[in-house]
Amino acid sequence: MSPVVGRFQGRDVIAVPQCPFCEQTFSPPTEEAAETPREMPVGRCLCGAAYAYDATGHNLGSAMIEALVCACHGDWDHAWDLLPGEDYLERQLEHYDLETHKVISGGVYEGRRIAGTLYFIRLHEPLRKQDASPARNREYPVKNRASHSSPRKGRKSFSKREVESLVRDYRLDAVVEIARTDARVIASLKRLLYAVDRILARRAAEALGLAGHVIAREDPSRIARLLQGLISSLTDSAASAWGSLDAIGEIIYHSPNEFAGYIPQLYALSRDRALLPEILRSLEMISRSRSPVIRKTAFQFVQLLRDEDPRVVAYAAMLLGNLGATEAREELERLKDATDPVEVYEKGRLIEKTLGLLASEALDKL
Repeated sequence: MSPVVGRFQGRDVIAVPQCPFCEQTFSPPTEEAAETPREMPVGRCLCGAAYAYDATGHNLGSAMIEALVCACHGDWDHAWDLLPGEDYLERQLEHYDLETHKVISGGVYEGRRIAGTLYFIRLHEPLRKQDASPARNREYPVKNRASHSSPRKGRKSFSKREVESLVRDYRLDAVVEIARTDARVIASLKRLLYAVDRILARRAAEALGLAGHVIAREDPSRIARLLQGLISSLTDSAASAWGSLDAIGEIIYHSPNEFAGYIPQLYALSRDRALLPEILRSLEMISRSRSPVIRKTAFQFVQLLRDEDPRVVAYAAMLLGNLGATEAREELERLKDATDPVEVYEKGRLIEKTLGLLASEALDKL
């Protein structure tokens, strides 16, 4: 946002939008600007930044993806190979009105609520040069990163299809072996988090946790950036957030000493009722590590055992059992005869259990 708009933030100021990277004016985003069919209007600034328009301001995860793919000229595979901070920068321009192509600082214009956001992505200069003209099936050279990012000499480079096959077959040990020599595998795993096949997406989340643990030993900043990207991708749609939240839980569970500091961000997101079941599922995974960050707040989860959503009750019960929270014993006893079915993930499978069975399993751990 330009300094002029920022200075009067909160007042009824109407301003011409400016690129947050170069402060130049730019054209309104359009659906025609996309080189492949997209869900949101997109556009490009003369400085090379790409942007996507989220009319509600609540689908920023989708807007980020739309802008990133636009920045890569529609090359989805290349977009998934890039990491925030390391390969590109992100900015947001809030209170944008597509109809007038203006920034309405007050959030209301002629009786209309203005909640639109433009999500900007600008690739770092070497990548912008590579992407200067779109081309199919391009080869993108890997930049010099940590030594373990490059494949070990003599090892055949992996493909996205190979990684997907390994995850689909639940051969996560083989995925971990790839991660030991090439950290780029996390981009292929991240892509699978959004698979329509829910078992594949859940296995990909588990694989990310295992691979992230190996990579974090030498390059923790890479996994920290991955976590930051996953958290920023979350929207108010629980269904679209499933993969990200499962992956966050798996990563922190496998590396609690390094990444437990991200747990408070999950607590903050839990205020969104639509996300609550999936956030509890993520926290349940983390609680298996007996992280003291969660244990000291266990009492807050006891009240959730009376929630109207069986999923909330189930994941809260599992979490409290993992933590050995004896203060939840009475409430768990009350649930032992509950017959509500809840789906849980165990050893690569999605299985259905009754709420009563989950409560009994939690009691056995107290």
